[in-house]
Amino acid sequence: MKLIVLNLPRDFSQTDLAALFEVYGDVKVCNLVMDEGTAGSKGFGFVNMAQQQDAEIAIEKLHGSKVGKNKIRVKVAD
Repeated sequence: MKLIVLNLPRDFSQTDLAALFEVYGDVKVCNLVMDEGTAGSKGFGFVNMAQQQDAEIAIEKLHGSKVGKNKIRVKVAD
């Protein structure tokens, strides 16, 4: 199941994003969207989890949680 993660801290790395979700299950693919001009994060990314049940638990646990000073949003990507 593909998820979108919004409002991530700008200093967050792709490794950080994967680690955040690996607690809840197998992460197949993880992509942090980067700004070409600054080479920094744009503050959002995508996580593809192997099992739908794991993805649903990750959404339940992480949506609205604080990462650094930011309250992140996690939902199913269209």
